[in-house]
Amino acid sequence: MQYLTGLDAAFLALESPTAPMQVMGIAILDPATVPDPDGRPFYERVRELMAARLHLVPPLRRRVVEVPFGLYVPAWVDDPDFDLDYHLRRAALPAPGGEAELDAFIAEVASRPLDRSRPLWEAYLVEGLEGGRQAFVAKLHHSMIDGLAGVAILAALFDVAPDTPFRPETRADAWVPERVPGDAEMLGRAIVSIAENPARVMRALVSSVSGVIRAVRRARDEALDVALPLTAPRLVMNRSISARRTVAFSSLSLADVKAVKQAHGVTVNDVVLATLAGALRRYLAFREELPGRSLVAAIPTSVRTGDHDAFGNQVSSMFASLPVELDDPAERLHAVARSMSGAKGFHEEVGPFTLQEWAATAAPVVFSRAMRAYTRLRIGERIRPLINLVASNVPGPPWPLYFAGARLEELHPLGPVFDDCGLNVTVISYLDRVDFGFIACRELVPDVDALARFVPAAFAEIRDAAPVA
Repeated sequence: MQYLTGLDAAFLALESPTAPMQVMGIAILDPATVPDPDGRPFYERVRELMAARLHLVPPLRRRVVEVPFGLYVPAWVDDPDFDLDYHLRRAALPAPGGEAELDAFIAEVASRPLDRSRPLWEAYLVEGLEGGRQAFVAKLHHSMIDGLAGVAILAALFDVAPDTPFRPETRADAWVPERVPGDAEMLGRAIVSIAENPARVMRALVSSVSGVIRAVRRARDEALDVALPLTAPRLVMNRSISARRTVAFSSLSLADVKAVKQAHGVTVNDVVLATLAGALRRYLAFREELPGRSLVAAIPTSVRTGDHDAFGNQVSSMFASLPVELDDPAERLHAVARSMSGAKGFHEEVGPFTLQEWAATAAPVVFSRAMRAYTRLRIGERIRPLINLVASNVPGPPWPLYFAGARLEELHPLGPVFDDCGLNVTVISYLDRVDFGFIACRELVPDVDALARFVPAAFAEIRDAAPVA
């Protein structure tokens, strides 16, 4: 048995019927590269691989056991009734199996919450894509992984050659699930841990106050360009969300992105965010909703210091400006770079572990009740939104990968949305591509595909712009 961290537990507690806290990965595969296919359906190879490699990803066989009354964080426990065939499913797209059909399938999967009585994941092998391709669509609860943990799962299940053996466990019954603790045992363990909470609160308070003081002083002394929560303009996407989702995808050339980085003396992440700002500028103008000031984006940031293959969440968050009000693309890029530099400086002083420290101080029932009250009272709609959107960028592998022998052609990630933040954009690099995944509340951003289509044009105007002197 392993207790969730405070941050992992928060992702569970903050979940609501309209805001399931889950992340997704979509892998577009070419089964034509499978060596010696022997006439078997590709699904059978995928199932064989998953069965052989489950021991490399222990969270996939663990389910949540709650502490009675939500007084303390839940625990991960091996599921004695684990059934791979429940979690790994087979599906097919209707003809013609193009982007529209795949996007609709993914959106439907994203709209459904996971069953908390089982391990918190499910995956679909989707057949019927154009060109004979198939898609592996995986959905996992955010309490299990962050971006880098997702890359670790990728490394466990994918190979660097099509003919890599599946490395099965030594025997079929090698895995023996542990005993599931009862309510009385969970409550007894929780009482011992709760006694330590006042000390945790004091440590978090002292750390936060001193960190904020340092950050404010540094921002003033160095004139940092810092985006702050609650300064975001209100947009249609910043309202209470429904449970329905819509998704879209876009891609850029990684070589082109790096060329712009070199020409302007910025980072790859700056180019990605500036491209997103340009796409949002076009999209908001198209909707006649372009504000006169910058949007505020939350930027999830890894704080892993040790085992990069560990699962769970080890993240913090920075806040950056997306200057959609600026017409000149070069100015927009350098404004993003200044904002990210200021965000990093501010974040260094506040402390990378502040979010995790505070998450560890509150019982899940507190998070859950606070979220229900926030939603019921529509607090976010009565004041300025905390942020406009979430935007994250995860570095992926620069070499080709194979899944059960099929070459990975494209890789697209998706993150969660929540009340007053109806849009999430997640970016990952793979081979020579930078892949964007857009997910949104269907009622607030019904035309998210239009936003995705603006990405290439938004990047082209940055690429063609002269560097700012």
